[in-house]
Amino acid sequence: MSRFYYTTPIYYVNDRPHIGHAYTSLATDVLARWKRLEGHEVFFLTGTDEHGQKVEKAAQDAGMDPQSFTDQVSQSFRLLAERMGYSHDDFIRTTEPRHKAACQALWEELVRRDEIYLGHYEGWYAVRDEAFYGPDELTERDGVKYAPSGAPVAWVKEPSYFFRLSKWQDWLLRYYEENPGFIAPASRRNEVISFVKSGLQDLSISRTSFTWGIAVPGDPAHVMYVWLDALANYITAAGYPDAGAARWRFWPADVHFVGKDIVRFHAIYWPAFLAAAGIAPPKRVFAHGWWTIEGQKMSKSLGNAIDPLVLIEQYGLDPLRYFLLREVPFGNDGDFARAALIGRNNGELADTLGNLANRTLSLIQRNCEGKLPAEAAGSEADAELLAGLAALPKTVAAHLEAQEFHLALEAIMAQARAANGYITVQAPWALKKTDLARMGVVLRHLHTALRVFATVLQPFMPGSTAAMLDQLGVPEQARGLADLSTPLPGGTALPPPAPLFRKIEDAV
Repeated sequence: MSRFYYTTPIYYVNDRPHIGHAYTSLATDVLARWKRLEGHEVFFLTGTDEHGQKVEKAAQDAGMDPQSFTDQVSQSFRLLAERMGYSHDDFIRTTEPRHKAACQALWEELVRRDEIYLGHYEGWYAVRDEAFYGPDELTERDGVKYAPSGAPVAWVKEPSYFFRLSKWQDWLLRYYEENPGFIAPASRRNEVISFVKSGLQDLSISRTSFTWGIAVPGDPAHVMYVWLDALANYITAAGYPDAGAARWRFWPADVHFVGKDIVRFHAIYWPAFLAAAGIAPPKRVFAHGWWTIEGQKMSKSLGNAIDPLVLIEQYGLDPLRYFLLREVPFGNDGDFARAALIGRNNGELADTLGNLANRTLSLIQRNCEGKLPAEAAGSEADAELLAGLAALPKTVAAHLEAQEFHLALEAIMAQARAANGYITVQAPWALKKTDLARMGVVLRHLHTALRVFATVLQPFMPGSTAAMLDQLGVPEQARGLADLSTPLPGGTALPPPAPLFRKIEDAV
């Protein structure tokens, strides 16, 4: 048994959760669940990022003090995690005492190693991004300068502590070369390498123009730059600075899942901070794309951000979970269209998978006294079906290891379509009149197929697959991947089947 550590970004609490937040955490949840299904030990972390000028301003705009504001908004992200069915092991808040202590310990270690010095900073700063930008990165419209993200920037001049990022440039480039899988997908890797090769400047890591943050040890007039604070959450939760902490054995993290807008912080600043402090960097940073909504960019000004909780009410949790990872390659941008969600639900979940389950289990109920037929030698067609089923878990595992969630689901659906072709050709309803023994063999193989599908789909749709495995008579303690090698005994009593996936008749 191995250990795996997966993280979502910690979500910034200046606004309410939307579909993009749900998407990142869902991918992390599926991979964590899969590794547990393989029998591994997993630590899955999510949480909220609660410091910085942007949060301070949002709290002021809401007429609240920052702590009360963050308490309220953080709770909305906890609710999202609960309603989306995430299986996280910890929910961290950067306002927690454990995190403040870890950040200050990291700062002191960097000072001890002469990686931090005091100076003055002048530069273009975007409050919305909590980031500084070089002049060559800016565009100007109507006399206002904007960052590549579209956020307005202002010239800032203030005392600041600096991290010696420039000295880590060559080390970073070597690390990327020696660890080609560290940044994914390839487009993001190329973007990061290009940025680093263009030359890194030392990084401002403290501010004096606001107070809502973690105080710099020994100099409380400064608060830590929000990204040093935020990134450190991943080691806080693992127990830093206590090397004897139970969760420290999970470090380094196996995958940090992030949106493409924050890949620079995770793939440049974060490994440099860690290396400078003598801590191993994470193994992989995967930056996924953005969702548009019915063809339009999601934005506050358009008011078209989608509340995932509303979608759950409209379409159900598992159809939403399935659609988000089925529709678009994980590293790409994608469009959220309700018609596409309905199409996936009706065509793949209800018709391909649900109809196969209902037909098979109804035939067993009517023609086999509701008992699972015994295994028996079969035909060439049976062997072909079973060979595809036997290979499926490894195929799914390989795709998930590469964060190819859509290909994992396509592989499962391809086998489900093959099983539908098998039931059509073998026609067990007709065999009842001509060959009862053969009918039993066919239904047994179809039951085997459904058990495999339900088992490998558990990380994606835990509720629906639990119901399917119940109807298949699979005990709760026999639902891991390794359990597929142990057939259920013939004669196992199966409960009367019930529909697992209902068609959505029209757009809501």
